[in-house]
Amino acid sequence: MAAPDDADERVLITADSLRDGSLIAAARLRAGGEAGGLLSDAEIEASLDAMLANHPPGEDVWLFGYGSLMWNPAMHFAESKPGTVLGWHRSYCLWAHMGRGTPEAPGLMLALDRGGSSVGLLFRFPAATARAELLLPWRREMFTAAYTARWVRVDTDTGPLRAATFVANRAHKRYAGRLTEAVIAAHLAVAKGSLGTCVEYLEQTLAVLRAHGRTDHRLERLDRLVLRASVGALG
Repeated sequence: MAAPDDADERVLITADSLRDGSLIAAARLRAGGEAGGLLSDAEIEASLDAMLANHPPGEDVWLFGYGSLMWNPAMHFAESKPGTVLGWHRSYCLWAHMGRGTPEAPGLMLALDRGGSSVGLLFRFPAATARAELLLPWRREMFTAAYTARWVRVDTDTGPLRAATFVANRAHKRYAGRLTEAVIAAHLAVAKGSLGTCVEYLEQTLAVLRAHGRTDHRLERLDRLVLRASVGALG
């Protein structure tokens, strides 16, 4: 998520701040001149309604998370379990000028990009409460327009599931494309903002995957490179 750019004031993403709109309101205020590029509340809700219009009425909805949604869901769900999305891979392909970076020292955020596969966590929402609860991650991830919501296939130990998720918007100005691991690690090692550091984000993502007996070899390599970059910066 791209949140306010203020490295001196720690912002916490909670279900309450998403539900009452205070988190996004603060982000729009702090974005200043760039606030015009953020989606309105009505546009965010329209995006969610368009997704749910392509979902069978009365059926529970699954959401696939692959980054901070795994370790800070900030939403109420009935069930969660690991799964592997097909046709999309987890990639540090979005620049972060707010939240976990600044315009002067941008960080990088994870998104799903085309090709490959990615392990993550699935969250199930009962049909009766699905829209109300999905509005929270929708507000969190969609308000910058750097992500696009779509349905994907996710393989699980009990069979394939159809789930909503957030993929990189390749047309967005924050889309970084395919960067070398050295460049990614150099940015992750030093970037920080109001949500915390990019190092923290990486470590917590890896911790959740490990806790569920899963791994991401790209992230593991980046973790080692970031450690070297951090040591080099201290030296």
